[in-house]
Amino acid sequence: MSGGGSGPMQANHQVVWVHRVGAMVVAAVIAVFGVLGFVGGLSFFDTQGAPIAGLSTNGALSTISIVTAVVLVAAAIRGGRLSSTVMIVVGTLFLVSAFVNLWLIGTPYNLLAFRLPNVFFSIGAGLVLLFTGAYGRLSAKLPSDNPYKQQRRPDDPQDHGDAAEAPEDSHRQPRPSSPAEADADAAMAAAERALVQGAADEDQRRRLAAAEGARTHEERRAIWMGFDRSDEPSDHRLEHRSDQRGTTMA
Repeated sequence: MSGGGSGPMQANHQVVWVHRVGAMVVAAVIAVFGVLGFVGGLSFFDTQGAPIAGLSTNGALSTISIVTAVVLVAAAIRGGRLSSTVMIVVGTLFLVSAFVNLWLIGTPYNLLAFRLPNVFFSIGAGLVLLFTGAYGRLSAKLPSDNPYKQQRRPDDPQDHGDAAEAPEDSHRQPRPSSPAEADADAAMAAAERALVQGAADEDQRRRLAAAEGARTHEERRAIWMGFDRSDEPSDHRLEHRSDQRGTTMA
């Protein structure tokens, strides 16, 4: 089922079900509240309102509740990214409504007949929608089976929050797997510092020059360690032999 992203989203994934269930639960609560308000025959913009299930309501608030419930149910049925986005947007509107109407309580502009219980309910419902809609989505470090992780493009900057899954490049230094590799890494770092300071010796310069064209840290390490092994690459052996000849002739 498409979630409005760049590819299909697993309809049975846990993240998708959390979004759907959260949207359905909130929709059911506010739908019941809206229907009870209509049954009571309340006037549309009565600022005093009437008590329904511990909350105050009027015709306008009941209408908004029903419309919001329909939107949440439709988003839950569609699922995927759309469901998450709708929940985040509606949750934000619930929070904004809570604080705006809190300021309007006791004034002629309290057109939704809010009372303090309505404010608390609106804040609670908004937080539930926000956290449920953001679940498994708004994070830089997503597991590999997460549907939002799978929908992201390779060049999406959000997709590289986990350094273990970032594109491999020469700047990322993997953890050495042996003491010899750790020694090689330390020696390379010392040689690079010495080169910058103008204090590198001939051996350090030769090794760094040989590793200069390597694309990854592993390749640089392998070239560096090749100088320490008896089975050095042929080009390195020729280089050493040429140096030795030059020394003998001198």
